[in-house]
Amino acid sequence: KPRTLHPRHLSQEERIQIADRLRLGDSVRAIARLPGRDPGTVGREVERNRNPESGGYEPCRAQQKAADRLKRPKPRKAAEGTRPWDEIAAGLRRHWSPEQIADRPRPDLPDNGDTHASVETICQAIYLQARGELRQEIKRAMRQGRTARRPQGGQGREPRFREPMVMISERPPQIEDRAVPGHWEGDLITGSRNKSAIGTLVERTTRFTILPHLPDGHDAEHARQAIIDKMQHLPRLLRNSLTWDQGAELALRKRIGASLDMAVCFCDPHPPRQRGTNESTNGLLRRYFPKGTGLSVYPEDHLDAVAEELNDRPRKTLGFMKPSEKIIELLDAA
Repeated sequence: KPRTLHPRHLSQEERIQIADRLRLGDSVRAIARLPGRDPGTVGREVERNRNPESGGYEPCRAQQKAADRLKRPKPRKAAEGTRPWDEIAAGLRRHWSPEQIADRPRPDLPDNGDTHASVETICQAIYLQARGELRQEIKRAMRQGRTARRPQGGQGREPRFREPMVMISERPPQIEDRAVPGHWEGDLITGSRNKSAIGTLVERTTRFTILPHLPDGHDAEHARQAIIDKMQHLPRLLRNSLTWDQGAELALRKRIGASLDMAVCFCDPHPPRQRGTNESTNGLLRRYFPKGTGLSVYPEDHLDAVAEELNDRPRKTLGFMKPSEKIIELLDAA
């Protein structure tokens, strides 16, 4: 028995009328005037429910397709055992976000809706479908370590250094629009009780990440040496400026600037958004180096491996290119 539909839906009689008028060669606008429908409604109806084999519009077939789409609950596209779920699981194992999994181009997959999942489909597969041990495995793979979705939604201090500093407001304008590569943002992520730390350096244009090793402490001398060791071998094109917060670890900024032949700038005392790229990267790094743990135990080759994995993640802001791909592209162009 046909299901009673809301009047805004096309009825069986209206679909028969549309099919008859199409056979007579009437335009969509002329057909829409008879039942008093919007031409867009009729146009979408014909395109969505056309027989893909014959190319014609068949009213009984169209009515059945429309009724099938109203069935609830619908089968999940990314259920366990499907091709989309396999792609989601593979991305999570590489610590990719749902958006990166959804929008990273996959030339090996057919260009149809059966193998590609949207961000919302992936989130529902992660947060709603997973149960038991699988749920815990997904929790460990997600950046924030959550098994449930969350809705999205200070006072300043005196300058750290007495000597004059080059502030972020004095940077050249080309740094702000990221048109020129070689401008970096830096910071420390600290371990338990701030007794250990790891340096983080992120290139603003490509989001390429470097992690200076600080096994013996994060005072000014050790920070200076670690930054120089990691950046001195970069091409001159990639050594234009470094922007840091006003942490005491950069007290020897003049030596860093002289050794690397690059400008060193500082943010204002309190807004972390002035180094947004670096703050976002630090959030990613907490997946590998959780808060409240000691960071001095990690050897330098482990930091390099983590940086390599970050640089191998597709980024939305780069058109889902990887930072490693983007920096090579810039170097080749130069």
